Amino acid sequence: MEQQRQKKPVRRVVIAGGGTAGWMVAAGLSKSLGKLLDIKLIESEEIGTVGVGEATIPTLLNFHHLMEINEQEFMAETMATFKLGISFENWRNVNEDYIHSFGTTGTDHWTAGFQHFWHKGRERGIAGDYGDYCLELKAGLKNRFAHLPNNGMNYAYHMDAGRYAKFLRRFSERYGVQRVEGKIVEVRKNLLSGDITALRLDSGAELEGDLFIDCTGFRGLLIGQTMGVEYEDWSHWLFNDSAVALQTKSVRDAVPYTRSIARDAGWQWQIPLQHRVGNGLVYSTRYTDDETALRTLQAAVDGEPLMTPRVIRFTPGQRKQTWKGNCIAIGLASGFLEPIESTSIHLIQRGIIRLMQMFPQDGISQADIDEFNQQADYEIQHIRDFIILHYNVTNRRDTPYWRDAATMKLPPSLQHRIDLFRDTGRVFRVPNELFAENSWIQVMLGQGILPASHHQTADLMGDEELARFLGNISGTIDRTVAQLPSHQKYVEQYCSGTGW
Repeated sequence: MEQQRQKKPVRRVVIAGGGTAGWMVAAGLSKSLGKLLDIKLIESEEIGTVGVGEATIPTLLNFHHLMEINEQEFMAETMATFKLGISFENWRNVNEDYIHSFGTTGTDHWTAGFQHFWHKGRERGIAGDYGDYCLELKAGLKNRFAHLPNNGMNYAYHMDAGRYAKFLRRFSERYGVQRVEGKIVEVRKNLLSGDITALRLDSGAELEGDLFIDCTGFRGLLIGQTMGVEYEDWSHWLFNDSAVALQTKSVRDAVPYTRSIARDAGWQWQIPLQHRVGNGLVYSTRYTDDETALRTLQAAVDGEPLMTPRVIRFTPGQRKQTWKGNCIAIGLASGFLEPIESTSIHLIQRGIIRLMQMFPQDGISQADIDEFNQQADYEIQHIRDFIILHYNVTNRRDTPYWRDAATMKLPPSLQHRIDLFRDTGRVFRVPNELFAENSWIQVMLGQGILPASHHQTADLMGDEELARFLGNISGTIDRTVAQLPSHQKYVEQYCSGTGW
């Protein structure tokens, strides 16, 4: 039985595992607290990383800003391109597509969101598609991009995850992080407190620490196998448990969006980088097999393969505790949600920022542990609901996979959101939630939910006023998009260091 630990200052931090998660943690800790800490990262060249988290969301720009990372240098090093959103193809139904873009759509009124005015305009026959009023969506469709004044274009990146880890390694080592090569063969614990005291490597070396960060991926070597934290399985909501990944040579200009193409028992991703394309198929082995999944992917990709396809197994869900004792899990060790909305790196980033805000320099506090775990749980559950939405709200009934997804029993929190929007057109963002109102609206409209009513404020506009209001928004967007350069040319010049 664990006894109450004695609080002691945290000066030695040991990060178990490299990859994107490990080196993001190392970068965050060393940049902010490197002068106060001894930070070591254990990594083995023999242990591969998942390395398919290559599509991001705009929050990564915030992390890079905090780290003072030069964007052009980062993009050149990671062969990155810009991303304005995700194209969801065959999700609402076969041959019916929509885009979940970054940024905002239209202009809200303080009493009601833009969707109510758009809905009224559709009733009167004077409104275009909802996406006509979003700059990022229209720019994506036209394959155009540029940085605009006052951060006028919301964007993220497609990047090479392996190169990103190496980029962050160099960054972290400049701030004093020590990389230790080796495999962890034993985790030593204090039998009284239950805390981890040291990690023994295959070389015989032992690394002692005050705080241990588990970035060992799905294995959860520290948080799961050593600290005994159970895993909460969400596969009754999220059926997919496997992915097959394949990189191919680029055969056309890179588009500024991720493609997510729904298949019979899962979905295919396509992520365009400067030098290649990342491809993969996420699927459920309850509804198909590895061989069929591989054939489906190979039949759908263009370009020469650059690697042997590899299958990745996973269980959607989360650890019941992200922080236990003196061990904190970040990245895949803490939980996994499939990359349909590119949230994996965001969750790593949020774990790092949460750690910075609650860093136990004077000793580990149970109150901090409880708050950390509560925030992590709250955050991933809202993302989980958003991902489930894509599967459940669909008109597809053509395969057992889609029929079962459409008829599953939903988490009450998600069912309420769907009912509220379907009945009233209203969406309310939960405090500190990742996805804002416009994301929920784009996906719910894209998946086929048209609200039964709209806010009465929209009724106060006459046809002429409403048409002018909507026309001004779409007209401004069209004029802006027409002046943007092609995404491909912009990336080539921007990453060459010559600017634009």
